[in-house]
Amino acid sequence: MTPPGRRLIGQITPPGSKSITNRALLLAAMAPGNSLIRGALKSDDTRYMSAAMRDMGVMVSEPDETSFTLTSSGRLSSPAVPLFLGNAGTATRFITAAAAVVDGTVIVDGDDYMRLRPIEPLVVALRAAGIDIFSQAGYPPVTVRGTGRLKTSRIEIDGALSSQYVSAVLMIAPFGEGPIDIILSGPAIGARGYVDLTLAAMEKFGAMVEQTSDASWRVQPTGYIATDFIVEPDASAATYLWAAEAITNGSIDLGMPVEAFTQPDARAMATIRQFPRLPAVINGAQMQDAIPTIAVLAAFNETPVRFSGLSNLRVKECDRVSALAAGLNAIRPGLGIEEGDDLLVASDPGLQSSFSEVDIDTHSDHRIAMSFALAGLKLPGINILDSGCVAKTYPGYWNALRSLGVAVKETSPS
Repeated sequence: MTPPGRRLIGQITPPGSKSITNRALLLAAMAPGNSLIRGALKSDDTRYMSAAMRDMGVMVSEPDETSFTLTSSGRLSSPAVPLFLGNAGTATRFITAAAAVVDGTVIVDGDDYMRLRPIEPLVVALRAAGIDIFSQAGYPPVTVRGTGRLKTSRIEIDGALSSQYVSAVLMIAPFGEGPIDIILSGPAIGARGYVDLTLAAMEKFGAMVEQTSDASWRVQPTGYIATDFIVEPDASAATYLWAAEAITNGSIDLGMPVEAFTQPDARAMATIRQFPRLPAVINGAQMQDAIPTIAVLAAFNETPVRFSGLSNLRVKECDRVSALAAGLNAIRPGLGIEEGDDLLVASDPGLQSSFSEVDIDTHSDHRIAMSFALAGLKLPGINILDSGCVAKTYPGYWNALRSLGVAVKETSPS
């Protein structure tokens, strides 16, 4: 990347939300009839999800670049072969739960990275609810032998490690023989705002959910109703553009105000706006996917920044705490310091004066790649390795930067 040396000014429409797209795909697949999903993200993660729905008996077509049409009987079928979901954590956890209401056996698997990402809390919760489920040491692959319906009235789930486990059991709860209470086993829940996204999508597809306390929900046995659904732009993708605007003192129009986003990562904008005087301590527990963005931005802040609440980032596509520290230290030794699960960024507004060319190891993690591209807006010689990994959630990311006038040159591995 070559720093533009000027303010970035322009208009970019971020892709559709990955989180919302994958929720809508699963809910539409479990709703009898025809559903149209518009504004959807087409990326590696959503392709894994849509392919799995096809393998489970749902007709899925793609009428244009941002739409899916699903025609379903309302029931998912046992696939003929194991479902391969790459490193798509959202799809893997959601489909593992959905397999519990399939009449037959479903094997959910992924790539080598996915096989290092924990799924034990979900497995434990489903087993306690009477589901025949097995995983190897708490990681994929997972084998589920469903009976077509849930015969329990209660599912207790530990959501401390990931809110995706909670969302997964909520989305299958309408297939009970009666109402099902979903209860958190502890008060902590990672990125609780994503549960709100799940509930909103469920209700759009006809589910009836009552929040009975801060840590429990009662879901009625309604099943789902086919519907048309509109996906909002991805707030996590927007954070890179908000940060690019901040770091270059630019003006980038995303086509919708930050207040219109319903996704948790949109709250990152309130922090990004404070650059170059970011808060001394930033808690990332409720905006996890935005933390890599803000951490790289913090490298150019006027004062050091400590990031806390990052334990969940260690079990994402890679250990993002360590990957961020390593990338920052490649730029300047001591720039990123791990302290337990905290990350201390020893900010240096004058990085340009002592910088030499570096390679950034992305660990095949799309968020590491897109975040460190922000450093390339200020520093010459930032080389992002495995840059194609952005296809996981934002295939057009490099072209979006080019459209703003940033020189991005793709090279083949040596």
